[in-house]
Amino acid sequence: MSNPVDLVEVWRGDLLESVHQGHAVVCDDTGQIVQAWGDPSAVIYPRSSCKMLQALPLIESGAAHAFGLTSEHFALACASHEGAAIHTDRVTAWLKHIGLGEDDLRCGPQMPDDRPARKALIKTDASPCQIHNNCSGKHTGFLTLNKHLSGAADYDGIDHPVQVAVKSAFEEVTQENSAHWARDGCSAPNHTSSVHGLARAMAFFASASERNDTRSAAAATLFDAMVAHPDLVAGDRRACTELMQAMEGRVAIKTGAEGVFVAIIPEKKLGVALKITDGATRASNAAIAALLVQLGVLDAAHPAAKRHMTPPILNRRGFETGVLRPAAALT
Repeated sequence: MSNPVDLVEVWRGDLLESVHQGHAVVCDDTGQIVQAWGDPSAVIYPRSSCKMLQALPLIESGAAHAFGLTSEHFALACASHEGAAIHTDRVTAWLKHIGLGEDDLRCGPQMPDDRPARKALIKTDASPCQIHNNCSGKHTGFLTLNKHLSGAADYDGIDHPVQVAVKSAFEEVTQENSAHWARDGCSAPNHTSSVHGLARAMAFFASASERNDTRSAAAATLFDAMVAHPDLVAGDRRACTELMQAMEGRVAIKTGAEGVFVAIIPEKKLGVALKITDGATRASNAAIAALLVQLGVLDAAHPAAKRHMTPPILNRRGFETGVLRPAAALT
């Protein structure tokens, strides 16, 4: 990734201590770049930021209708949840609804990030299971599609019909042929795109409600689910959830590992994608918040915006020792 620019700064006292660089693109519904920082052609793994693209075949195929899925299911299919009871109870019920169980998942076990859920496991000396995995909703969506297609159990295989459908949707909506793929943290294939291509895909979602084709209807349904259930998409004090709540259903946003973040802004027909080159989540949170403020859809004075865009850096005694803030390029 060449030519990244400074996007987020870390100040300690009056000294610039660290800088997070990256790339960002704002794209309109024609696929054209409205604003860009760094290199729009930089090729990245979107990681979990593209879960709404991966969920398109679940709806397009008729699987969602066949199994009577609701907006909560769709929000979980797009989620990187923290393993709280509101997430795990729903995923468990979804699996039961389609006649499957935890053993059918291929995402692997993960200790939940939700503190009460983590504490409960520790107190009972229990081990986390695959339903605690932050991607268990996405994988249950894959299982639902797989059951509809009568596919083999290894739905995470690159040549499996589920993943063939996912790759096709991904390439068609980004309008790029993916040159690389690799296993994500949850073992599902993750395909590359440029930052521009990822922003283009988000702009497709942003204008989906104005079209009548099957894919656009699926995209609009997924957007509506995310903004209706921001607590299911991530969780307590997470940037995705808090910033969506702050924007009151106007914008959907989704983080991805290694410093990726995207936004869908229907009222402006814009899509946003960014990548922090060092992979820092603190920087991608601050950068997406700054972009949303700049685009006029997030109030900079909102407590959630302040918490993620300009968080104070505290030491172990609670003293404020510095601040994280967007670089001049974003402000």
